[in-house]
Amino acid sequence: MAAIAEASLSAAETRKPRAIWVAIRRNPTIFVGSLVLAVLALMAIFAPLIAGDPLRMAPAERLRPPSETWWFGTDQFGRDVFARTVYGARVSLIVGITVALAASAIGLVIGLVCGYSRSVDGIVMRIMDGIMAIPSILLAIALITLTRPGLAIVLVAIIIPEVPRIVRLVRSVVLSIREQPYIESAIAGGTRGAKLLFKHILPNTVAPLIVQATYVCASAMLVEASLSFLGAGVPPEIPSWGNIISQGRSFFQIAPWSILIPGAFLTVTILAVNLVGDGLRDRLDPRLSRRM
Repeated sequence: MAAIAEASLSAAETRKPRAIWVAIRRNPTIFVGSLVLAVLALMAIFAPLIAGDPLRMAPAERLRPPSETWWFGTDQFGRDVFARTVYGARVSLIVGITVALAASAIGLVIGLVCGYSRSVDGIVMRIMDGIMAIPSILLAIALITLTRPGLAIVLVAIIIPEVPRIVRLVRSVVLSIREQPYIESAIAGGTRGAKLLFKHILPNTVAPLIVQATYVCASAMLVEASLSFLGAGVPPEIPSWGNIISQGRSFFQIAPWSILIPGAFLTVTILAVNLVGDGLRDRLDPRLSRRM
């Protein structure tokens, strides 16, 4: 009971802007991860100002190594790898954030209903188990091949496999909270249905949901890059770290920068998201907070 109350208090504190800033400064993993993500976000937002045209081809400048003129070199078509890498950050961040928000919202609603209603739980969770039994990459490829490739289709194809993970997390939290004495007291006092869910149960699912959303964000970025590498992601005319690596793999021996640089950006971005997730877990989990 005390641990749950402390978790709710921690979640309420972190909703305040000043408390969030203090938490970021005191936790080095959150600080480093947030700093890297902030730099990448600014880079993606101001891409037209700091980078050239990512689609401009200069055959005379093909496969140029990194230099003062071409910071990240050029690819086999003479396109600026720096410009393509900067614009590729837009796709990864849009996919990661959108999938995390959408999957969390959908999974939260379904998880709350399944954890609260036993009659719905059996049917819905079997459907969730069936979706989880299919590898996310294969499910995404199957959905994309049925329609025209595009960013919207990629988002839907990645969101669907991520929803069951959120549902299982929220459901497990709701099932454990339902057995707490204060929930039984609320039910005995006449609090039932939506009021019980939103007033007493929902606040206690926020902390684990936020942490899980960061891991979903990182997973979505990796899946999008994998799909683009396989040619089943965003169209080739949209720069993505995955299709940049895919297009440069045939020239790796003579132009390794066309693969290593976007691959390094993808790695650093996923690492930063995971650092933020680990830091939030340490901050929002009262048992880890007391241990630290």
